[in-house]
Amino acid sequence: MGTLKITKKHHKHLNNPFPSTPRSLPFIQGRLLFNSQTVPPNKIFSVGKDFQLLWSIKNGGSLSIYHQSQPTKALWSTIPGQAFVTAALCETEVEESRGSFAIKDRNVYLVCDHQTIEDIRVISEPDHHFDQDNDHDLSSGNMSFAQKNDLKDTEFPALVITGWLFSNRRKKRHQESGIYKDIEFETRGPPTCARYWVLFDQKNNNQIGFQVRVGPPNFEFQQRISPTPLGRHRRLRWKLGKIRRRKLGWYRFFTRSRGFVAVSSSSEEEMEMKSAELTEFNRVCITYSSEGNERFYGFGEQFSHMDFKGKRVPIFVQEQGIGRGDQPITFAANLVSYRAGGDWSTTYAPSPFYMTSKMRSLYLEGYDYSVFDMTRHDRVQIQIQSNSVQGRILNGNSPSEIIENLTETIGRPPELPKWIISGAVVGMQGGTEAVRRVWDELKDHKVPVSAFWLQDWVGQRETMIGSQLWWNWEVDTTRYHGWQQLINDLGAKNIKVMTYCNPCLAPADEKPNQRRNLFEEAKKLDILVKDKYGEPYMVPNTAFDVGMLDLTHPDTAAWFKQVLQEMVDDGVKGWMADFGEGLPVDATLYSGNRRKVLTCFFQKLGFMCNRDILITLD
Repeated sequence: MGTLKITKKHHKHLNNPFPSTPRSLPFIQGRLLFNSQTVPPNKIFSVGKDFQLLWSIKNGGSLSIYHQSQPTKALWSTIPGQAFVTAALCETEVEESRGSFAIKDRNVYLVCDHQTIEDIRVISEPDHHFDQDNDHDLSSGNMSFAQKNDLKDTEFPALVITGWLFSNRRKKRHQESGIYKDIEFETRGPPTCARYWVLFDQKNNNQIGFQVRVGPPNFEFQQRISPTPLGRHRRLRWKLGKIRRRKLGWYRFFTRSRGFVAVSSSSEEEMEMKSAELTEFNRVCITYSSEGNERFYGFGEQFSHMDFKGKRVPIFVQEQGIGRGDQPITFAANLVSYRAGGDWSTTYAPSPFYMTSKMRSLYLEGYDYSVFDMTRHDRVQIQIQSNSVQGRILNGNSPSEIIENLTETIGRPPELPKWIISGAVVGMQGGTEAVRRVWDELKDHKVPVSAFWLQDWVGQRETMIGSQLWWNWEVDTTRYHGWQQLINDLGAKNIKVMTYCNPCLAPADEKPNQRRNLFEEAKKLDILVKDKYGEPYMVPNTAFDVGMLDLTHPDTAAWFKQVLQEMVDDGVKGWMADFGEGLPVDATLYSGNRRKVLTCFFQKLGFMCNRDILITLD
């Protein structure tokens, strides 16, 4: 998939307080052509029993999806004469500092920004097989939509659209958009092109699924190593097999020298990882229409905006930031820790889901990094860092209906217990005596109290930035002596005790009253995230380093839930489940996947462990 450059700025003590916006692919636009010999002029296709897809050749060709209950309301439409699937191949650069990230697109090798439609085909049964002669690529290998996993939960008939993506030709001029008959795409040599497949299938009464996959380009990359002025370092240069790089205008803006870079200083480290040969596209874009006055809501937990029309929204788990653009606090946070101030888009709980003021809704499935670009008044483009994408389009007449239809698939949170809203949840620190003193004062003032949230239950230590918690998840019996009696006394008055926990472990060798050293236990069990040398990855966290539990390891969940269960057995009724955003990009996981692919999945695994224990509480 290309080269991933990672710049670590954990230990850089003086930073640019006004970091620039990360560079990314611009809005990709191209023409749509269709083959008049194989594609009907105008036709309505049934997708399942509740949805219809309208193909129209008016103004160059477009697709629209409707629900049978509202045949005049388009849930999703492409732009007439414009490509709705495009692809690119480029490199990625990630800057990282203590849970804050900047993801940039670097060298763009290729963009296929034009699209043809060769065929629109109905799949009427689960065991449908494609014609081997006409669809060899589609009926074999990883690109197959005919596998049962691809058609899981499908209500037939389904629909497959096939064709080509291509870049500008030099020798032959084509019409801007519309019908073609005689264009032939070769499997080798110029022009550059690739096959694509789009599948639409009904998932339930109010959801239609879509999948987009792009095949490999019709050339091979070759690499050669050449010396650089640095002497012992070598730069990796790529060239296309038999064609020159396309001059794509903005393409030149990204191009610069590239290679393997070693440590540049003690405060900033750069490295490059070649993840695979450059034989596949690693950016897929889906473009479709939007009305100028349409408002976009959603995208998970967002702190700065409600309406995202006119913005580019990245879906990536990271720290939400201190200040988020408000000055002077953002200036100060960025100065002492790289990008710690964040911006309007940074969040630790994003979601690739939205609904609009026109009651249209869409969400992506999977965990690839994606960007929703709504900067154009009449269209939306989703850019995904992969060669495939899948998601669902939702039907609903109100926000509550859309949310109900969404949670029917992804799951619904349980109703909160009544005690959590029956009084104040008092967040404090200080130990047993401090809690009892504050409790007495609250009783004197007749303040209703639901719970005490005591995040320092594990004890504190002094570091260069002040008092910080011991991330060794057991009660500190010195700070909270009589812990069990405190919980019982509060419980007798229907007041709960809540704590704090996360899937990171600090070495506890220097903790004077430890009973268990959870870091050492996890290290011996080999369930910690590893670095490139196979050792526990020590992740910088303010003034100390921690190991992270590898939640993709099959033994981790049971061990971590046992730690949580011991906390619950003491009488704890809830806790802050923190920290899914600090997984380093270059971490080595048991699953083999890299962090960039696990933007939300790693966090989800941690929350699943917490949920399994919480649902046992009364």
